[in-house]
Amino acid sequence: MLAGLRGRCTQPRCTQPFSASVDIVNPEHLELLVTRTMPFGKYKGRLIADLPGHYLNWFASQGFPPGEIGRLLALMHEIDHNGLSSLIEPLRQRQASSSVR
Repeated sequence: MLAGLRGRCTQPRCTQPFSASVDIVNPEHLELLVTRTMPFGKYKGRLIADLPGHYLNWFASQGFPPGEIGRLLALMHEIDHNGLSSLIEPLRQRQASSSVR
């Protein structure tokens, strides 16, 4: 279903190729997609799950940043690219209902 990801970051702050396997998706990582915000760039402050596909595609072509944010962007890219956004909808609803309380 979700294949391994490979890419190369061409930005000065990204010195190593990104390589991550998302064959087994951790539910906690899916939860982070609806709670973690983008820390930089044009979409700073937007939830990772709400980033537009063209932005995720750009990262896929240029290379994902290192660390957790890169892994989350790569995961969201795979979900978006493969039409699997319905995987995170229940998490969005749960997050919305818990923030109302």
